[in-house]
Amino acid sequence: MRHEMVSTLRPLLAAEASAEAHAAGMEPSDLEQAVWLRLLERLETDRPLVDPQEWLRRAVRLEARRGRRAARLELPYRGDPADDTRPGPEQQALLAARRRALHSAVRRLPGRCPRLMAALLSPQDLTYREIAGELGISQGSLGPERSKCLGCLRRLLAAEVAALEPRG
Repeated sequence: MRHEMVSTLRPLLAAEASAEAHAAGMEPSDLEQAVWLRLLERLETDRPLVDPQEWLRRAVRLEARRGRRAARLELPYRGDPADDTRPGPEQQALLAARRRALHSAVRRLPGRCPRLMAALLSPQDLTYREIAGELGISQGSLGPERSKCLGCLRRLLAAEVAALEPRG
C-alpha cells in the first residue's frame, strides 16, 4: 500500500468511521482497523482500486453492518466468567480425593457402622426414620450408634493422618 494512498484516505476513513460506528455499536477505531485490514487484503489480490474513496465508503458501511449483526447475535455472559465463589478444578479434585478417602475409611469400620455412615453420607439426605427403616433398627438407637461409629471413624482417620505425616 502506498504512503500517498494512506495519507489521502485516512481523514475520509476517520470521518466515515465516526459517522457509522455509534449506530453499529462499535468503537470508531475498531471500525477503522477493520477497514484498513480489508484494504490490505484487497490490495494483495493485485486488483487496483478504480475509485478508492467510493470503495472506502462501501467498506465502512459493510463493516458497520457486520458489527450490527455481531451485536445482535452475541449474548452477554449471565454471570461473571471469572466467578471466584465456585471451587476451581484444583479445589474440586481435592474435595473429590477427600470424599474418596472418607468413603474408603467408612467401608473399613466395624459392625453396622459402614451401612449407617453410608446412609448418613447419602446424597439423598435421608431422615432418621428412613435410615432406621433401611437398617432395620429403632430410630431411638440411631443417635448412640451414630456417636459410636463417628468415634471409630475419628480414631481410624487420626491414625491414617498420623501415619502419613513425615517424622523427623
